[in-house]
Amino acid sequence: MLTPISLASGYGDFAVPAAALEAAARSLRHLTGPLPVSEAAGAPALRGALATRYRQRGAGQVRAEHVLVTPGTKAALFAVLSEVLRPGGADEVLLPTPNWFGFRELVRRAGGRLRELPLSAADDYALAPTQLRAAIGPQTRLLLLTNPNNPTGRLYSATEWAALLAVTRDFPDLLVLSDEIYEGITFEPDYAAAAAPAAAAAYAPAPTLLAQPDPLGQHIVVSGFSKSLALAGWGLGCVVAPPALAAALAAGQFATTGPVPAPSQAAALAATEAADAIGNGLCRQLQANRGLLLTGLRALPGQPAFEAPLGTYYVFADFTRLLDPTLPPPEASARLTAGLAAAGVLAVDGGTCGAPGFLRLSYAVPAAQLREALRRLATFVGEAR
Repeated sequence: MLTPISLASGYGDFAVPAAALEAAARSLRHLTGPLPVSEAAGAPALRGALATRYRQRGAGQVRAEHVLVTPGTKAALFAVLSEVLRPGGADEVLLPTPNWFGFRELVRRAGGRLRELPLSAADDYALAPTQLRAAIGPQTRLLLLTNPNNPTGRLYSATEWAALLAVTRDFPDLLVLSDEIYEGITFEPDYAAAAAPAAAAAYAPAPTLLAQPDPLGQHIVVSGFSKSLALAGWGLGCVVAPPALAAALAAGQFATTGPVPAPSQAAALAATEAADAIGNGLCRQLQANRGLLLTGLRALPGQPAFEAPLGTYYVFADFTRLLDPTLPPPEASARLTAGLAAAGVLAVDGGTCGAPGFLRLSYAVPAAQLREALRRLATFVGEAR
């Protein structure tokens, strides 16, 4: 029996940044009493560094009082949803799909109703302002987007943000939440940032929602440290929100969990201060594997359709031609994914993301494993045709 190779994990094959490790160790090295405990919202130095980072990315209004440090990004999402969705279960969260499978359960547990807004691979999952306006109903409380998108790798540009927000400003009670956890994993080189034409290209972070005008105080960003800053497992996330909401979230965190442990916050501070260098290093590390997976998919029998992702470390490929037409699409998609697992490759079932028959494949794995996974995938596809 083949040992499975996982292309399903959401965590990359990245070493923890040395500066983060040293900062965490330094916070413990001379400890003689209990660990220091920060205020519930997070250590002032870390909140200030995060605010500075967003100002550098064009969000000139962000200050430390906008920022909450959370014990993970899921915790950040759940805190926001629980705070802004009103009692009674009538509030609706509008989610363009395909999107991360975890949102459904988070919205349900926070007492909201999820409504999907299907997008199409045929136009690279574009969300037209007219489509968004038509989808907003009287119960729509929150528009939830991911940028870059998991699973598709779709990247919303600043121009696209501006067009969509021109719509949301017409609905003052509507909040816009952008999950930007993959913000530093992008593949549009910012050549203007390179020191010279011969220098290594710098990869610009994804355009953030916070850089857009927000006259009505509608915008919220959730992010984290596990993807773009290689701190998976350290229990670190953050929320950036209007100050009144940020204060309410901090009060809720004080009542339910308390602050993130000091060593993790020390690591996060060091990583935040080195975010550009860390993000660029990860992108350069991923670039070869990205090309390997794209080339391998193009060589498969039948050439599955996909868009070359501009963000994240996933490719979302269309294998709908392999679905059993006698089964409902979600069931057929689950069976396809199970068949591939039996062939030795684990992938995320696109049916769980709103796109039955698609597979989310990670390339944040060792190159040798990726090559072997592609060999197994080619065999599986050839036998399934």
